[in-house]
Amino acid sequence: MTARRRFTDARFRHDLQPTGRSSQELEDTSYTLCVMTGTRSVNEALAAAGAPLKQLRADDCATAKVSQTLAA
Repeated sequence: MTARRRFTDARFRHDLQPTGRSSQELEDTSYTLCVMTGTRSVNEALAAAGAPLKQLRADDCATAKVSQTLAA
């Protein structure tokens, strides 16, 4: 499971039913996400973690357009 997914799951669980444990898990996953992305805030980390996904989607769209052009 990716750090981004772990953070999202922890955020959801904490928002749904906040406890000391969920708070600690959210803090830990936030820290890990920031360290892994080299950022200083969760918002920056989420954006940085999502950048490769956006690039992959853009690449997939470009490949699909080339395939459609070749097929025509």
